[in-house]
Amino acid sequence: MSKKPNILLVYTGGTIGMIKDYKTNALKAFDFSQIVEKIPELQQLNCKITSVSFDEPIDSSNMNTKYYADVVEIIEENYLNYDGFVVLTGSDTMSYTSSAISFMFENLQKPIIFTGSQLPIGDLRTDAKENLITSIEIACANNNGVPIISEVCLYFEYKLYRANRTTKISSEQFEAFTSMNFPPLAESGVHLKFNESLIYQPKNKEKNLIVRKELVDEVVILKLFPGISKLVVESILNIPNLKGVVLETYGSGNGPNSENFIFLLKKAIDKGIKIINVTQCKSGRVMMGHYDTSLLLREIGVINGKDITTESAIAKLMYLLNEYLSIEDFKKTFEMSLRGELTDKYHF
Repeated sequence: MSKKPNILLVYTGGTIGMIKDYKTNALKAFDFSQIVEKIPELQQLNCKITSVSFDEPIDSSNMNTKYYADVVEIIEENYLNYDGFVVLTGSDTMSYTSSAISFMFENLQKPIIFTGSQLPIGDLRTDAKENLITSIEIACANNNGVPIISEVCLYFEYKLYRANRTTKISSEQFEAFTSMNFPPLAESGVHLKFNESLIYQPKNKEKNLIVRKELVDEVVILKLFPGISKLVVESILNIPNLKGVVLETYGSGNGPNSENFIFLLKKAIDKGIKIINVTQCKSGRVMMGHYDTSLLLREIGVINGKDITTESAIAKLMYLLNEYLSIEDFKKTFEMSLRGELTDKYHF
């Protein structure tokens, strides 16, 4: 790594890239090629910053798997020429996007830091500058030329999280994200402190980067609620070409144990549809068989999502469905940690 790290900013769209025209009060796109001139504090980081933007920046509500692949392709094409990457995207779907991209890269040995903001970069009280400056600082951070971060992360409001552990919890607070089942990898205060024991360390630095751009999007999230009808469950499970379901259950993985409900799930599993059990709770984990109401789910072949987030579960499902695994291998692989996305005896 050079003494002066090269950092690539990738702007996809979102609030952070807006600046107010004070003559008209309208928001317009920020020119990230002028980033150092607009935010002179970046000069103190002693790094070289280059930016690339989507031809047409998108609102994060329009994010989809095609755009995931676009981001991945930009990083892949520039991987050897840069020491770190900062991806700027809308916060509303950032946990989904960053989780997916964590699975699309294997043997990653450089930092990919996602960030954004609740207020546009040109607002007086914006959170955009701090999020951007610190994300770039984290992307530059190294020990004797070796990057401190070698995984996909999300930085927001003084905390660096493993991206595939995050969920957005507020549409108004600057502290918009949390990671309930895994501690922050770093915290920014007077000093930037890394929790190095929690950070992924590449075990074989000779391995080449593997990039996967194909995801299966024929999946659905089915959230249980008291009184959900048989017709609703049946309709969802009979969606044409459906390949996978993230089933949001109660508490530690519990659902109705009625014959109708179990029959519909088993029928779907017998058709080859993969069903993942995740909890609706913000923290904690699925423990299938802990109560009678989850014992039947385990017996019919529902996959244990453990403490994975819904955002990460849907991303992992999209990824693994394209790997053409056997039923047994799919279950085994989903229930182990591939990118630190769930707590397990397996590691990366």
